[in-house]
Amino acid sequence: MGVRKAKHGWILTILFALISIAWVFPIVLVAINSFKKKVYISRQPFSIPVDKMFVKFENYVRGIERIHFFDAFKNSLFITVFSVVAIILCTSMCAWYISRVNSKFSKGMYCLCLFSMIVPFQMVMFTLSKLANMLHLYSPVGIIPVYLGFGAGLAVFMFCGFVKGIPLEIEEAAMIDGCNPLQTFFKVVLPILKPTCITVTILQTMWIWNDYLLPYLVLDIKRWKTIPIAIQYLKGGYGSVDMGAMMAMLVLAIIPIIVFYMACQKYIIEGVVAGAVKG
Repeated sequence: MGVRKAKHGWILTILFALISIAWVFPIVLVAINSFKKKVYISRQPFSIPVDKMFVKFENYVRGIERIHFFDAFKNSLFITVFSVVAIILCTSMCAWYISRVNSKFSKGMYCLCLFSMIVPFQMVMFTLSKLANMLHLYSPVGIIPVYLGFGAGLAVFMFCGFVKGIPLEIEEAAMIDGCNPLQTFFKVVLPILKPTCITVTILQTMWIWNDYLLPYLVLDIKRWKTIPIAIQYLKGGYGSVDMGAMMAMLVLAIIPIIVFYMACQKYIIEGVVAGAVKG
């Protein structure tokens, strides 16, 4: 049995290694082509940039200048950071309330959060953009509550699974020591929720940073552009595209989220498993 398991283990390792290469290859291809002249990107997309192909950092410089990359970067960073903070704070408190208060209202709230995960975005995007425009939510600050609404379903679901496993006696002891509900949450409950907080932070950050459609529908893109929106402006007239600059900007857009994910990936499984077991 041990020999069979070892063989199966090697087969699975090789299989998943090949799958991982297939997933990573497009990213490597984008990075390689970001250093080529435009004409060689279409003619020889799989070739290593050497000799006449290699243009050093010209594509990066041209792309940064054309789309005002750093302005878009600041907008994306502001929206991502404050949206994630709002999601973590509001949904963790909501999940704590739902898990501790046994009422029809709390059960209905939980069902609504789960329902929001099922409804496709395409069903609400027209009314959402219209409502956001009516409420003047077309700025980086205004889009934060929109992201909070869309991110609440998954976050509340994950937090509820973890909160249900926290012994109620810990909170009762804090109350006896003189803590009010807010102090109990921030000093006792929230520190215990750290694994799930990190997991939700990673998942929501990856979604919001890479999101294109929601900012495009809500933001006033003449004044505020996120990185995904700014990159599309490398398209010229009659369908022409500056592929070199676009590849370079895609690399710059990918790097921050890859670094963030690699630094935090070990917490994803820890948080998900903790919530599942404690739930």
